[in-house]
Parts: sequence; C-alpha cells; structure tokens
Amino acid sequence: MMTDTLDAFGQDPWWLIGVKALAIFIMLVLLVLFTIWYERRVVARMQVRPGPNRHGPFGLLQSLADGLKLAFKEDLTPRTASKVVFVLAPMIMTVCAFTAFSVIPLGPVVNMFGVATPLQLTDFPVAVLLILATSAVGVYGVVLGGWASGSTYSLLGSLRAAAQVISYEIGMGLSVLAVFLTAGTLSTSGIVEAQRSGPEMTIGDFSFTLPGWYALILFPSFIVFVISIVGETNRAPFDLPEAESELVAGFMTEYSSLKYALFFLAEYINIITMSALGITLFLGGWTAPFPDSWWPGANEGYMPLVWFFGKLLVMLFVFVWLRGTLPRFRYDQFMRLGWKVLVPGSLVWVMVLAAIRLAMDQPTFSAAWIGLLGGGLLVAVLCLLYWPMRKEYKEPAKPDVGMGGFPVPPLDLEVPPSSRIKEISAERETVSVDGGSADNSAGKEG
Repeated sequence: MMTDTLDAFGQDPWWLIGVKALAIFIMLVLLVLFTIWYERRVVARMQVRPGPNRHGPFGLLQSLADGLKLAFKEDLTPRTASKVVFVLAPMIMTVCAFTAFSVIPLGPVVNMFGVATPLQLTDFPVAVLLILATSAVGVYGVVLGGWASGSTYSLLGSLRAAAQVISYEIGMGLSVLAVFLTAGTLSTSGIVEAQRSGPEMTIGDFSFTLPGWYALILFPSFIVFVISIVGETNRAPFDLPEAESELVAGFMTEYSSLKYALFFLAEYINIITMSALGITLFLGGWTAPFPDSWWPGANEGYMPLVWFFGKLLVMLFVFVWLRGTLPRFRYDQFMRLGWKVLVPGSLVWVMVLAAIRLAMDQPTFSAAWIGLLGGGLLVAVLCLLYWPMRKEYKEPAKPDVGMGGFPVPPLDLEVPPSSRIKEISAERETVSVDGGSADNSAGKEG
C-alpha cells in the first residue's frame, strides 16, 4: 500500500513543483486571513455581538486591513536586543510553519496542465515525522525571540514555550505512534489510503462500508492529539507563553510591525497545519465522509478539495470554540495535564493497542478478548483521570473568621522585623520627639 501511494511522487517536472509550491503558499496566506476573520466572527457570535462587519462583505477584508496596518507601523528594536537573532527568530518560525504543510495531501492524482500529479507537494515513508520535526524546530523562533529581546517578560514567555513544547510533543508523538501501528506507515498519503475502507454493515437487504477513520477506531489517541495540538500552537486555554494578563504579550512583547506580523502569521499557519494533520491522521484526509458506493465520483478529480476544506473548517471551529469557552490554565495545571494525564494515558493505550494487534494474529483470538481489554482500558483511564483531581477535605481545627469575617494569612507567616529596622524606628521616634519639643519652645518664645 505504501509503495503504491509513493509511486506517484518524484515524477513531476520542475515547473509543476514550483506551481504547486506557489499555490500552497498563496493558499496558506489566504487561509490565515480567513481564519482570523472566522475566529473573530465566531467568538463575536458566542458573545452576542456583531464582530467585524465594516470592511468588505461580512467584514471579510478586516484581516487584510489589519495586516496593512501592521506593515505601515514603525519598526522598533530595543537597544538591549541581540539584533541578528532578534530579526532571525520570526523568520525561523515562519519558514518552519510553511514547510510543514508540504506533505499534507489535499486530494488524489489529478490532471494539472496536462500532467498527472497528486494534489500534494511531496511525500515519503516518514512524512509525518517532518511535521513533528518542523513544529519542534519552530519553537526555536519563540525561544530565540524571547531571549534576544532583552526583556524579562519576553524571556519568561520563551521559557514557558520551551517547557510547553517538550511536554506536549511527547503526547502528540504517542498518539501518532498508535496511527503508525494501525496503518503500518508514516506516509501521509498512505495513512489516508488506509482509512478509505472500513467495516461492512448490513441493514436488511442494504449493505454498505463505513469509513475507516482512525478517530473512531483510535478514539483515545484522537482526543490526546487534539489536546496536544492546542498546547503545541499556544492557543487558549494553553496560551501561557503570551499570557496578556501577566506577561504583557509574552515572547512577542518587544516586537512590532512586520516582525510581529510574521509571528502572528506563523501562529495561524501552525493552527491550519495541525488541523490538516489531524484530518489526515484521524478523519480520513481528503476522502468523502460517506462510503464510495453512495457517490462513486466523490473521491475523484478536484472534488476531494471540498471534503478536505470542509473538515478543516470543523477543526478550526474547535480551536475557536475552546478559546471562546475556556479560561486560561494555571501553569501547574497545564503541566499536570501533560505529564500526569496525557503521557501515561497514551502509554497505556499504545500498550493495549499493541496487545490487541498481537492477539488478532493468534488463531484462538475472539471478540471476547476485545471486550476484556477495552473494559480494562476504560477502568484504567477513569482511574487515571480521577486520581489527580481527588483531594480529601480536612475539617479545620477552628473556624477561620479572619479580620472582620475576611480570611487572612496565618500569623506565623509574618517576617519578624530586623534589628536595623528597630534602630531606624527608634531614631525616628527620637527625632520626632525632639523636634516637637523644639517647635513648642520656639512658639512659646515668640
């Protein structure tokens, strides 16, 4: 299967490769403009307000107006900044964001300018690892940008970003590992092809084949993947590297004009790329969300672009929905979720999945084993989710009435005054007494 899907690549003339690369670049820029407008409109609808509605029909040109405004703003560089790294940081992040989309399949083999070519720039046996690698390298732009700014707020934001990527990259990798075990390949086009055929069902005289989407077969991996990509892209409720309420703007505090716009562009391209990766790995990629027998031509020609961008719109809505619904996590909650829930849960699920795959190869395998393993996995996941949140309540020895009914910190936390403070207080009291007596005597003489 992997060999069949990869045979279509490497045959394109150089000019067609350039055309496809330019088309992907233009498509990503337009998708960024649309995603910003889409996010603002959806959040406005959730908050019962109109949102952008002045520039263009339905406010569609508002994102373009914001981009032009950023381009004409004054470009400032702090005196304490490391100027070369300060300029390179947004470029690194933007290049990595564009590169990751090069292995995303948008459709099957089509006729483009008289040449049979797949709707995908390139593919190879470990294409998914390219996306994971570029997302990991892209964080260097965040870290270097925060360090080179010479600002405490920016440095703290960049350190948070480094810890965040390390924490959630592991969970994402384990979720991809489950897909690899099931599909038998890390080629993006091969994974899409592996999901085209699912289980057959018969209702009366009508029989059909369900989509073999891994979001249904590997549902725990899909949930871990969705949570991990939200953390990877620094989106709410995991937007701790750029928390406005505590770090001004985090690693982007000292950036302005086009360099700030590059960070903004890279962030939204990462959102689009991770959404496209989720579609490719778990939602059947560019294939239609119904069996081929319902519409034989649904997965032919350029029609799969409709299914791909429809699924992409749904994934982008999930990002916007989370931002408009959930508050920002505390940093300890954020790390606890990654290291104590996602990583152990993914490890348990991968072990169970490997055991199921091994058992299916045995002649004595039956459906009862799937039920037993599935029940054990469900109990393990529920215990794992319940244990970190379980806290026993202890009745206080005496009620804390505080001062006037308001709770106050315990008195043993007070820092005793130093001897130097006592000396200064005594000197001030002496000066005030002497000065007061001198003023009184001067008044009497007058």
